[in-house]
Amino acid sequence: MSGVLVVTGSSRGIGAACAILGAARGFKVCVNYHSSPDRAEAVVAKIAAAGGQAIAVSGDMGQAKDIAALFQQVDAALGPVTALINNAGMTGTVGRLEEMTESDMEAVFRLNLIGPFLCAREAIKRMSTKHGGQGGVIVNISSAAARLGGANQYLHYAASKGGLETFTKGLGLEVAADGIRVVGVQPGIIDTEIHARMGMPERVAELGPASPMGRAGTAEEMAEAALWLISDGASYINATTIEATGGR
Repeated sequence: MSGVLVVTGSSRGIGAACAILGAARGFKVCVNYHSSPDRAEAVVAKIAAAGGQAIAVSGDMGQAKDIAALFQQVDAALGPVTALINNAGMTGTVGRLEEMTESDMEAVFRLNLIGPFLCAREAIKRMSTKHGGQGGVIVNISSAAARLGGANQYLHYAASKGGLETFTKGLGLEVAADGIRVVGVQPGIIDTEIHARMGMPERVAELGPASPMGRAGTAEEMAEAALWLISDGASYINATTIEATGGR
């Protein structure tokens, strides 16, 4: 593989694993972060130590101006994007619907759904053969919550991921003739910090062993799925989201 890969929200977890694996597969990588510059620089340093090329770029991936600025920095430092992994996301406050605030709902939908729309828009301007590009691949990181519903915990998060999967389907159909594939990965219970950050640090220990495979997945396994979807090995896969849930 070769080209320029942008991974949103890649200072930790699945995003960091995607950035590191993408660099190992030959991409020049943009490591995006919002509030963890030290961790993003650590990912860049790990990539550099392995002989890869990466830059860390700050930005809130729910805000159009930050997104536009990120892609402009990538243009200047690495070249036009050829692969995008929309990974940045948040669960929001855990609770039932009647306990949710409007501001929390808006924050979740802005980062998890509007953000990927805006990032994809910037990527398409650079990738589309209709705009003089060479084509490319967009991967949206969803969640099993899109299918399971998130009842009693995070309805807003689940709904945003359901919307993301619909977006994957529709956009994949829209830009197929532009040389762009749009695909998604739907992780299940993955052993990352997201559970502790949502206030449920015990979640992996409780739900992992109950999965059909008897364990939680890893960020590296999700990265393998995402990078395979970007590869030529998945060249006829478009407008769909694959489950990477261990059968959950």
